[in-house]
Amino acid sequence: MEEINMSHKKNTTGLNELLSADSRAKAYFMSLPDYVQGMIQQRSDNVHSVDELHRYAENLLAGDK
Repeated sequence: MEEINMSHKKNTTGLNELLSADSRAKAYFMSLPDYVQGMIQQRSDNVHSVDELHRYAENLLAGDK
């Protein structure tokens, strides 16, 4: 059985599971400013994939420009 790594598409039950299961997602999350991490954590049930994490963070960071 061939395993295909599609972690950027993998759906999880929330942010904590995503960060536990995907080291790239965790590294990206930890690289974000503290206030962005906090805002994402407040809505952690809405983050189910690396793509969603990136989109959410980019939207929050866009407000800083």
